[in-house]
Amino acid sequence: MGANDGIVSTASLIIGVAAADASRESILLAGTAGLVAGALSMAAGEYVSVKSQEDTERADLQMESDALENDREEEEKELAAIYRDRGLDEHLAQEVARQLMQHDALAAHARDEIGITTELSAQPLQAAFWSAGAFSLGAAIPLATATLAPASSLLWVVPLLAIGLLGALGAVAAATGGASLSRGAVRVCFWGTAAMGITAAVGKLFGIAG
Repeated sequence: MGANDGIVSTASLIIGVAAADASRESILLAGTAGLVAGALSMAAGEYVSVKSQEDTERADLQMESDALENDREEEEKELAAIYRDRGLDEHLAQEVARQLMQHDALAAHARDEIGITTELSAQPLQAAFWSAGAFSLGAAIPLATATLAPASSLLWVVPLLAIGLLGALGAVAAATGGASLSRGAVRVCFWGTAAMGITAAVGKLFGIAG
């Protein structure tokens, strides 16, 4: 998602400015600003979102900790009921709950009652870093293309490369999720093309108006 956003937003920005007959310096400045602003925006948005999730997890863990302190026996019954629902018989469910409560009661409830594990717990800084990195990687490709390609060909080289990359990423994402490769590729290419086309039209309109 981050790479797709980087490709679409930066390519659209470059195409829109190029369509307005701006100089190469202005096009590259706009593309660079779009890369930096987009990466920071993605990082900030991801951090805030995951930080909120982390705060919720901490609140849930504190509630479980208080419940274990105030009524440990009832919490053990709740844990045993969870294991019964998963297919264990009454005796085995109680025994598993008892042993896990003795080993690490809070971890057992966090994992099996709330669904929080160490591996899947919220990591705001890590999420922000990877989100910004993915966006930057995607955005760097149309920006590099605008730097290297002749100015006269920007309006077709940048969108063609962007659409090709979007199609490849859409197919990979679809394959990862077990969906149709062609459908995933076509979907992301359609919306990416629409975004770039609309931005080019706006840039052309303002270029004429200027």
